[in-house]
Amino acid sequence: MYTSPRKMRETMPQTPIFSSMLGSSCSGQVQPDMGERCVDPVYQDGNLVSGSLEALIEHLVPTMDYYPDAKLKSFAAKIIQLLKEWTETFPYDFQDEKSMKELKEIAHRITQCDEENGTVKKIISQMTQNLLMALSARSQYQEIKEKFRQPATDKGTILKTKPQSTQKDILSVCCDPLILAQQLTYVELERVSNIYPEDLMQIVSHMDSLDNHKCRGDVTKTYNLEAYDNWFNCLSMLVATEICRVVKKKQRTRMVEFFIDVARECFNIGNFNSMMAIISGMNLSPVARLKKTWSKVKTAKFDVLEHHMDPSSNFCNYRTALQGAAQRSQTANSNREKIVIPVFNLFIKDIYFLHKIHTNRLPNGQINFKKFWEISRQIHDFLTWKQVECPFEKDKKIQSYLLTAPIYSEEALFIASFESEGPENHMEKDSWKTLRTTLLNRA
Repeated sequence: MYTSPRKMRETMPQTPIFSSMLGSSCSGQVQPDMGERCVDPVYQDGNLVSGSLEALIEHLVPTMDYYPDAKLKSFAAKIIQLLKEWTETFPYDFQDEKSMKELKEIAHRITQCDEENGTVKKIISQMTQNLLMALSARSQYQEIKEKFRQPATDKGTILKTKPQSTQKDILSVCCDPLILAQQLTYVELERVSNIYPEDLMQIVSHMDSLDNHKCRGDVTKTYNLEAYDNWFNCLSMLVATEICRVVKKKQRTRMVEFFIDVARECFNIGNFNSMMAIISGMNLSPVARLKKTWSKVKTAKFDVLEHHMDPSSNFCNYRTALQGAAQRSQTANSNREKIVIPVFNLFIKDIYFLHKIHTNRLPNGQINFKKFWEISRQIHDFLTWKQVECPFEKDKKIQSYLLTAPIYSEEALFIASFESEGPENHMEKDSWKTLRTTLLNRA
């Protein structure tokens, strides 16, 4: 069966597919020795492949004898375009007073190039206003995130008996797998919309700081990434809780089959993150050990889902499905067909290994642009997917349950599981004995 979230985190997926793409040659041929020097900068098929930092700066900065563009106004327009894309993509770069002051000084100089009609001034004014709004919005969201529910509560750990069968469960709120899958997608897109390029780049920054033995307290505050990761954990634990807390085997079997159908609908929508979270929850030990329950489950559909999420060959099956969803999204006419929500843990680990395995500079000292182009491409794809407007109408009742329903801790899940189906071997008997002793001591 599929590995648990904890094991999946420990076994990070590799990215061998990138090895051939990120060759170390500056010309696409044999890599020169350290003593040799390639032509600076190096282009391949019209794209910048490598170059020394000095040569790149020299190519960009005007001097007495060289000017990147003879027309001052044209040059100013390019600077505006650069600043516009920078402030829109990485607004956090300007959150401190010093950076904002430097931005305003540059903007002031540029406006002097177009004093006749004031077009540049209007563009810069709008750019600055959008930047301030973006910073304000993210600051407010950060305050809200602090109040997000933790991945799991301790509710259930002090119970000696299972909950009453009349207690509210997910099926009493939503019994249609498609509807629940749509509401999960709504939550996913809402969470994803608050992840920005600088959040993803903090992965790279944090790794660099560790390699340089520096303490980077600013980059470790990955609030958006942590909040999204917590959502995955919450959903996994919620699925396990909903299954383990059911008293009767027949109803428990129905619950398992329901979540299988929900995961299947998530796959059809393109919501791979919720699908993975559901499968992970069903493969947690307290659920997986319920053999009598699983014997009554029609597992053919579950086997197909596990095949898609098979971790072998660097999650090859999942990546094929993700590529298919991405291609569908590119040619889609409706938001429904544009939805692509990747398994976020795997997406993050791809960036991690892409940065870790390939050096920033080639052996000849030139900057390895192929590496940064690939990182940029992956982040660009994610930004494209996160901009899709959710086509499903929000159901407040279902959303409230998903985000606030009680979640059992791992200990509570095992207690409920053993009460449903007693221990079958010496190891399980010892575990059950230890749990009961713990409960008695708490009482």
